[in-house]
Amino acid sequence: MPVTLGTLSNLVTLDLSSNLLEGSVQEIHFVKLLKLKELRLSSTNLFLTVNSRWVPPFQLEYVLLSSFGIGPKFPEWLKNQSSVKVLAMSKAGISDSVPSWFWNWSLHLEFFDLSNNVLTGDVSNIFLNSSVINLSSNFFNGTLPSVSANVEMLNVANNSISGTVSPLLCGKTNATNKLSVLDVSNNVLSGDLGQCWVHWQALVHLNLGSNSFSGEIPHSIGYLSQLESLWLNDNSLSEYIPSTLQNCSTMKFIDMGNNQLSDTIPTWMWEMQYLIVLRLRSNNFSGSITQNMCQLSSLIVLDLANNSLSGSIPNCLDKMKTMAGEDDFFANPLSYSYGSDFSYNNYKESLELVPKGDELEYRDNLILVRMIDLSSNKLSGAIPPEISKLSALRFLNLSRNLLSGEVPKDMGKMKLLESLDLSLNYISGEIPQSLSDLSFLSFLNLSYNNLSGRIPTSTQLQSFETLSYTGNPELCGPPITNNCTSKEGISENASVKHADENFLGTSEFYIGTGVGFAVGFWGICSVIFFNRTWRHAYFDFIDHLKDVIYVTVVLKVRRLLAVYLSAANKRDITR
Repeated sequence: MPVTLGTLSNLVTLDLSSNLLEGSVQEIHFVKLLKLKELRLSSTNLFLTVNSRWVPPFQLEYVLLSSFGIGPKFPEWLKNQSSVKVLAMSKAGISDSVPSWFWNWSLHLEFFDLSNNVLTGDVSNIFLNSSVINLSSNFFNGTLPSVSANVEMLNVANNSISGTVSPLLCGKTNATNKLSVLDVSNNVLSGDLGQCWVHWQALVHLNLGSNSFSGEIPHSIGYLSQLESLWLNDNSLSEYIPSTLQNCSTMKFIDMGNNQLSDTIPTWMWEMQYLIVLRLRSNNFSGSITQNMCQLSSLIVLDLANNSLSGSIPNCLDKMKTMAGEDDFFANPLSYSYGSDFSYNNYKESLELVPKGDELEYRDNLILVRMIDLSSNKLSGAIPPEISKLSALRFLNLSRNLLSGEVPKDMGKMKLLESLDLSLNYISGEIPQSLSDLSFLSFLNLSYNNLSGRIPTSTQLQSFETLSYTGNPELCGPPITNNCTSKEGISENASVKHADENFLGTSEFYIGTGVGFAVGFWGICSVIFFNRTWRHAYFDFIDHLKDVIYVTVVLKVRRLLAVYLSAANKRDITR
């Protein structure tokens, strides 16, 4: 950063963000910047090196220093900045406790983001007033802070905050709260979820996931008529899903996975037309999956794994338009923006999924996910052929059920499929040839079924390990070691059926060999006959080859005769 920038006395905005600039930013860079109001150095390789007692010559309104080297100490110079509206210091390398003066100082801020640092401190007795507050991914402890009615977003996820959620919710019930986003996920909160939700009518996104909450899901959450996202995953919630939640008719995201919920999945849940993600995995749900499920035309993730669901898979899956690639899903937002003044102020949805056996977090790329996971249930019957019409589906897991019948013949039309798991069922018949067309397939598990016949030949299917096919004793062909010749019959019908798979055992092989020889022989002869240059070269080569053979044979014969005569002379001498 040029030192001469510090001489621009009329400079109001200094924006060097999102560059490859590197090196130290020192006090000399700001000496004459008396009128500076906006300092934007985010996403650079620059780092601030100033004295702890430095008093800047300016009064900033916008301080945007995310992904910029500020730490390891918390910047004390901020204390002298009395006009700041926006403070962004995410990923700033700060490893320190937040000074006590900061919380009172922050009351006049409209927006502040201290996320993704190593900040410590007890937030139990602090009061927050900013419209947007992001303290996520730090090491704050204590109980949840108090907030004013002005707060629109509070994100304290990924900390060590304990206690219950009730003091935050039930503390002030008279004011009209503006809170739209509340994310307290990945903390150590416990107890029940309280009954004060009716006072937070502006909530659009509520994330209480990955804590130790217990008890029932409160009926009062159903009064949040504007709610679009509800994340209750990875807690110890029990009983059933309250019917009042059907009042949240604009819901897009529901994640109640990894709890102890029971009873059947409510029928009204299949009628939530805006639903994008439904994740109820690892609970105790029973009953069947009704045909009404196919009304969820906007669904991109359906995860009902690890329950006790029975019955058959609905045969109307082709009506799920987004998974079939018929809908423009990009019209549905996965983020929420707040405050008309700050275009960078948004909250993005994230989701943890198990697409290929490993749990992964999807955030920026969640919009691309198309997934159905019905594994580890008691589903029976055949896999409906309509599933082959879900051409946009990327991950399909139907393993650990009681499914029978054959693999749908047209499953190869699911061109974007990356992961397919049908293991541990009772599926029979042959592996469809169409599966060899799945060029994006990187995970395949067909093990422990009753599949038979030759594994279709393709670069894709032969690239998987034998574990993908094990437990099917009637399967044969690469990559497994079972020899297809002994498995396949020698009847005429079998030969015709597998003509393309067992080519060496049919008459077509011998016909092809004869035709190939004739074409090759007469092709070479024609070239030699009609091309004079090639003809001369060919006969020169033959003459040269004849001479080489003749000389080689003569030399070999002479050498052998010499050895023979030498041996004969030795025998005569010994006699």
